[in-house]
Amino acid sequence: METSGSYMEGFRLKGSDVDMMSWPIDHNIIWDLDQAQHYDLTRKTLILCDCSESLPGFALLELLTKTHLRSIENAFIRINDRLYISSAKFRRNHLFGFREHGPCSNGFQAELEYDFAHCFVCDFWPPPACQWRNRCHSWPPPPIIDGIVRKGCHFVAVGHKLGNHPDSEWRISFSLAEKCLVSSMNHCQFLTYGLLKLFLKECINSGLNEEDKLLCSYHMKTAVFWVIQQNMIPYWCPQNLLQCFWVCFKLILKWVYDGICPNFFIPENNMFLTKIHGQAQKELFIRLYGLYEKGLACLLHSPSIRSHVISVLLNPRQYVRIDEDALLSKFKFEGDLFHEIYNTNLPIMDLHTCMEFLITIERFTILPLTQYQKLVLQQSTAITLQDTAFILLNFLTDSIAFEVDTNTCSNKKIYLIDKTSLYMLRLVAKFGFISNMLYVAMYYYKTFRYLQALTVIEATKAKLGQPYSVNMRYVYPQRYSEAVERLSLSTKMRKVAWDIRLNNLMYYINELVPEQQSGLPYRHPGLGIPLYVLLHMLEILCYRHVVPVRTQRALDDLQDLVHHNQETDLLGNGKEISWEILGIFQQITGNYQAALYSYRQSLTQETFNKIQIATLMRIRQIMDLINRV
Repeated sequence: METSGSYMEGFRLKGSDVDMMSWPIDHNIIWDLDQAQHYDLTRKTLILCDCSESLPGFALLELLTKTHLRSIENAFIRINDRLYISSAKFRRNHLFGFREHGPCSNGFQAELEYDFAHCFVCDFWPPPACQWRNRCHSWPPPPIIDGIVRKGCHFVAVGHKLGNHPDSEWRISFSLAEKCLVSSMNHCQFLTYGLLKLFLKECINSGLNEEDKLLCSYHMKTAVFWVIQQNMIPYWCPQNLLQCFWVCFKLILKWVYDGICPNFFIPENNMFLTKIHGQAQKELFIRLYGLYEKGLACLLHSPSIRSHVISVLLNPRQYVRIDEDALLSKFKFEGDLFHEIYNTNLPIMDLHTCMEFLITIERFTILPLTQYQKLVLQQSTAITLQDTAFILLNFLTDSIAFEVDTNTCSNKKIYLIDKTSLYMLRLVAKFGFISNMLYVAMYYYKTFRYLQALTVIEATKAKLGQPYSVNMRYVYPQRYSEAVERLSLSTKMRKVAWDIRLNNLMYYINELVPEQQSGLPYRHPGLGIPLYVLLHMLEILCYRHVVPVRTQRALDDLQDLVHHNQETDLLGNGKEISWEILGIFQQITGNYQAALYSYRQSLTQETFNKIQIATLMRIRQIMDLINRV
């Protein structure tokens, strides 16, 4: 699963939604039959892309081999005696009661709106976009081009309204490529993109109904891409920010006048074709031209922009300055800043990548960094060291199993790896969040040192109980400010606790392996477990081995936390995994009816961790046990 859209690009604009994409890893799209040789057909379902009857940027998807997904089996249609996957049927199969929004399911979590797109992945760069690579003379640089092409593309479930098969076609999505392009922008280019997004929302679309909003942020992003690549602006720097904005706005105005908005990757795909034409096109042009006639003063119509540019407009010699402290002061309180830093997530999967990250971090430490950059580096170091420790632990476990079989087991190697891993985790516990201490406890539990794990758990409880400690799942800004007001940001960060994230590509606790494996087919990165749920879970696991009489009390604490969550809201988005964990231990202790209830409760919660496959498997196990009794 991938997060895309504005949130992943780095914007935190009020009212912005979160876009997510999910695709099965064992289903792959190919462009011609020769590409089938790259796949193991016993493990992969292959889908052939057919662009022969579709408009540029769209295609039909023909199923070539068997599938195990019900959402695909229920979406079959026949065209010219061939079996295709209907985008409309596939989309409806994944609504799950939410509103349909283009190719996505649209819903809300608290006040946050999100769009979830179920799609398919293609490992090959699309032939219709081959000319894009030849256009890239000055931007993006060759390494980024190569990375984009290697990643291929996706297909989302929406057809062209004017196509031959509007309910059956799929749209080629370059979402991952666009993330790479946005990341490769310099700061001024990124700010220009953000300025256009605000201008669109607060000026162009202000006062319009949803159906009358013909321009969207994707058009703004496309304009920035074209302006950068065609060298329409010689110098992208903060001093020229307003001029950069004006060039992009004039390009959008020209597109509306011509009725043509060329897709950045496939220019033959006119993204205005279905909406911006006729009377709607004329009215939109008049609206935009009215803003154009005002010149840069049109920015004064935007509440978010007005105060920042008014002094520049009054004094043309003055230029826009980027003040990091002023920008970050817009957070409600510092907890929001720590939330951004907490979400700094690095996709580490092997020791080689870990070493590369650590070398890069070391190079950054000698640079003159701001206090905010130091915080991000601090968190990145913590994540890298944590992942390195558990990668080493999993390597150690596999090596011991092999060496015991071959009588080549080395106690010295085991000692060195264990000592190094523990040193890294203890280091992280010192300069990371309070919640990082539980990774040390998990390591001790994984290596059968239950008393040491319990010692760490008690130390974690003691820190969480201190008046200066803050659980970010349940915090009052005033109490937080009073507790840590005079401390440096780096010190404050060490007083904060968050939920625990377990990377699905490595195993921490054997009892949760089915839940981690459940998310892999959806490319879900990991399990997000509420802090106190994991704390009680580790207590139960350790007490079972050293003080069995205290196991039930720890289980009662976990049950009280899960059942009475509404009073404290300590679970946040982790309700499904919390009910799941409660059910696991009720099942272990033989309380099958309670476990069955907990698993069913897990299925009714928001599916943030993608553990439904594991939950259904555990329900079947419980039913078998009940039937035997």
